[in-house]
Amino acid sequence: MMSDFQPSYIKIFENGLLKEKAEKTYKFLKSCVLCPRSCKVNRFLDERGICKTGIQAEVSSFDAHFGEETPLVGTNGSGTIFFTHCNLLCNFCQNFDISHQGFGKEVDDKQLAHMMLTLQEGGCHNINFVTPSHMVPQILSALKIAVPEGLNVPLVYNSGGYDSVETLKILEDVFDIYMPDFKFWDPKISELTCNAPDYPKIARQALTEMHRQVGDLIIDENGIAQRGLIIRHLVLPENLAGTRDIMKFIADKISKNSYVNIMAQYRPCGNASQVRDLNRHLDRNEFKEALRIAQEEGINRLDFPRRVFKLFF
Repeated sequence: MMSDFQPSYIKIFENGLLKEKAEKTYKFLKSCVLCPRSCKVNRFLDERGICKTGIQAEVSSFDAHFGEETPLVGTNGSGTIFFTHCNLLCNFCQNFDISHQGFGKEVDDKQLAHMMLTLQEGGCHNINFVTPSHMVPQILSALKIAVPEGLNVPLVYNSGGYDSVETLKILEDVFDIYMPDFKFWDPKISELTCNAPDYPKIARQALTEMHRQVGDLIIDENGIAQRGLIIRHLVLPENLAGTRDIMKFIADKISKNSYVNIMAQYRPCGNASQVRDLNRHLDRNEFKEALRIAQEEGINRLDFPRRVFKLFF
C-alpha cells in the first residue's frame, strides 16, 4: 500500500526533465525509430511508416473504462485514451477498425491534455494510454500542458509489448504503471500474425526494462493500482501464444509476484481467417488449461476483469 502517493511525472515536470524528454523523443520522428520497426520515415514531413501516423497524435475515443484490470478500474473506471493505428498490427486484432483501418481523428497537444484532465475530473483513477508506442512524443508534450493544470493521477502505458528499450528508458519516471501484452513466444507465430519475428525477443527485453523501472504492482488501501507492472496474455487457440513458456519467463526472469491478466476473449476478428488455427473462438478448456499452467509456473496474482464502457464521445 502507498499513502500520500504522488505520480513520478510531477517531479520531472518541476525539475524540467519532462521537457527534455519530450524534446528528445520528438527528434526521433525526423527518422522515426520510436519503436522496433525503425521505419526511419520523416514524420515531420508527413511521411508514414508501419504505424501510418504523422506528426500529430490520432485518437479514436477517450472514456471511463470499466472493463480493464480490477486495480485500474476501482469505482470510477480507468481513464482510457485509445490511440489510432498501431506499430504491431496483429491480423486478429479485436480493434481492427482502429489499429488497421485508422478510425479516429488527429488531435493537438492541447486537445490531448484536455482529454486527460476531463477523465481525471470525471473521477477516473488513472490515465490509460492504449497503444502508445508510436505516440510517445505527443504524450509527453501534452503532459507539459496537463500537469500545471492539475493532472495528478497515475499514467498507464498500455502497449502490445513491442517497445524499444531505448524509448522506454527515456520514459523512466513518466509512467508509474506499465501494462504490456506478452502475446507470442514463438517467432514463427509472431511473423505469421504480425510480420514481427523479433517480437518475442523484443517483448522479453521490454518487460525486463519496464519492471526495472516500476517493479511489481503496488495497490493502495482502496484496491487501486499506484505503481508497478501489469502483464497481459491473450490465450490463443491451439496454444499458439506459447502460454507455458511465457509464464515461465515471467516467473523466472521478471517476478513470481507479477500481476498477470490471462485473457479469454479471443475470437476471430480482422484477418484472423488467414491463419487456420486462429479461425475459431477459444475453447473454455483451453483457457482453464492456461490458468492451470500459470499457477504451475508460480504465477498467482491473476486478474479477472469485466468488460463495460462509459463513453465520453
